[in-house]
Amino acid sequence: MRIPALAFLTIAAAAAISPAQAQTYDPRYPVCLQVYQGFTDYYFECGYTSLAQCNMSASGRSAQCIVNPYYAGGKARRDRRQRQPY
Repeated sequence: MRIPALAFLTIAAAAAISPAQAQTYDPRYPVCLQVYQGFTDYYFECGYTSLAQCNMSASGRSAQCIVNPYYAGGKARRDRRQRQPY
């Protein structure tokens, strides 16, 4: 009986010590909503194209809008007239 109990405690301790996965931001959207679920528990919803759109979703909730630090941005098109001379 001691061996199964000890094995269970060892597995439980190892699961508690293992590092959590990193939170990732979606680089396709410039604004994220940070939603709080508890004192230290929160998650991100990155799916907003403007702060106004995000603020409407955050209204009445325990949440705040933040600028996505990993936003990839739109691809800038280069005009043919802006070419560098050779």
